Amino acid sequence: MTSGFATQIRAFIVENYLFGDTSHPLDDKTSLIETDIIDSTGVLELVTYLEDTFQISVHDSEIVPANLDSIASIASYVASKTILQRSVA
Repeated sequence: MTSGFATQIRAFIVENYLFGDTSHPLDDKTSLIETDIIDSTGVLELVTYLEDTFQISVHDSEIVPANLDSIASIASYVASKTILQRSVA
């Protein structure tokens, strides 16, 4: 399930933060913050994208590197949120 999320998230990151440049491979575990791919404003844009695309709600307390610092962590976070929302509905 997370691989589908990862594919969509990677496409968003490449298009919006790398401006479509695919010449440098982006590993799923690469830190987006430490490599300066995403800054604080970028994190807020990413949160908006996640909420709109995956129909999840990201709480302020969840905007932490553990959830949003790599494609793998973002995909896991989104998967956990969508599973939680399904179980509540």
